[in-house]
Amino acid sequence: MVHHPAYARLVYLPCLILLFCLGMLAGCSGNAPESGKKKRDVPVIVATAVQEPAQFVVSAVGNVQPQATVAIKTQVGGTIVEQRVRDGQSVNAGDLLFRLDPRPFELAIREAQAKLGRNRILLEKANKDLKRYAQLNKINAVAQEQYDKTYADAKSLESDIQLNLATLERAQLDLSYTVIRAPIPGNVGIVQVNEGNVIKANDDRTLCVINQLEPISISFSLPEKYLPEVMTMRQAGEVTVYITPATGKADDSQSASSSGNSIAAALTAMDNTVDTATGTIKLRAQYSNADKKLWPGQFVRAGLVLREEPAAVLIPTAAVMDGINGSYVYVITPDNKAEDRLITVDFLVGDRTVVSAGLKAGERVALDGQVRLAPGMSVEVRNEPKAVPSPAGAEPAKAQ
Repeated sequence: MVHHPAYARLVYLPCLILLFCLGMLAGCSGNAPESGKKKRDVPVIVATAVQEPAQFVVSAVGNVQPQATVAIKTQVGGTIVEQRVRDGQSVNAGDLLFRLDPRPFELAIREAQAKLGRNRILLEKANKDLKRYAQLNKINAVAQEQYDKTYADAKSLESDIQLNLATLERAQLDLSYTVIRAPIPGNVGIVQVNEGNVIKANDDRTLCVINQLEPISISFSLPEKYLPEVMTMRQAGEVTVYITPATGKADDSQSASSSGNSIAAALTAMDNTVDTATGTIKLRAQYSNADKKLWPGQFVRAGLVLREEPAAVLIPTAAVMDGINGSYVYVITPDNKAEDRLITVDFLVGDRTVVSAGLKAGERVALDGQVRLAPGMSVEVRNEPKAVPSPAGAEPAKAQ
C-alpha cells in the first residue's frame, strides 16, 4: 500500500506535539520545590544600641598661621660686618641679628656735633652783639639798619642750631639702625643675606623672616548656617576648637576629635562679614604651641563643638540604610525576627550614628547581612550582640 507524503505528515505531527507537551510537564514537575520544606534562617551579625554622651562637631580644613610675621630689612646701607643669627634659630625679642659697619655713621655724628658746637659759639657772640646794639639803638648811637642786621644774624644762628640738632639726632638714629635686633620672639627662617654682603638702605632684599610661634593661630571657615550657634556660644563663654594635624592617612577626612592626636585651641576671632562667594564665615583659633605641635603653613582639621548630647543613642553607621521614606534599620526582636524601622539620624560620631528617634538603647540592629532581610523574616544571629566600644574620651561628630 502506498502512502501519500502529505498523509504521513498529518499523522505524525499531532504525535510530536503531544510528546513535546508531556516532556515540558515532566520537566516542570521535576523543578517544583518539595512541599513542607522549612526555609533557612538568614544569618546576620548584630550590634546593640548604646546610650552615652556625644558631641556634635562641625569640622573644616584649617591653615596654621604665625601669630606675627616680621620681614627683617635694613633701613640704612652698608656692609654686614657681623651675623649672629643662623637658619631656623629661635630668638627672643631684642636679640642681636646683624650689625652693619658703623664707621660712616659715627663720622656723620662727629660732623654734626662739630657744626653744632661752632654755631653755638657764633650764637653766643651774636647775642652779645645784639644786646650791645640794643642799648646803642635806644640812644640813637647806631643806625637802625645795623641793629636789624645784628638781630637777624642772632635769630638765624638759633635756627641753624635747631637744624644742627636735628642732623645730629638723625645721624645717631642712623647709627642705631646699624644694629639689627629681633622685634618679636619666634623662629628665624632661611637667612637670605649673609655676613660680608653690602646692602643698600631700604633694600628690596629681606635679610630673614621671623615667625612668632607661641602662641600660634589657626584660620578656618564654616558654612554661614552655623553662624547663629557660634555667636551664641561666644557670648556664653570660651569656645573650644579641636585641631588635628594632617597625617596623610585616609582618616584625615574625618572630623576632628577631642582625643588621640587632636589638641584643644580657643576660638579668638570671627570675621565681620560672610563671604558672599562661598557662603562661609572665617574664624580664627589660638593655641599656646609651647610643644611646637603646629607649624606655620600646615593644614589641619578644625572641629568646633556646637553642642553636646548627654544621653545619645548610638549605633554603628554600617547598620543604617536609606530608603524611599528615609533612613531605617532592621531591628532584631527577642524572638530573632527582622523588623524594619524608620529612624531619625542626628549626626555622626566617627563610625557611629546618633539616632534621635525610632530606636532605644539596648535594642539589637542588623549590622551585616541586612540586605537580604525582609520584615518578619527569621534570622540566625552569628555573633554575641555587643555595642561598638567608644574610643577613649568622647569623640566629636562630623557635621551632616
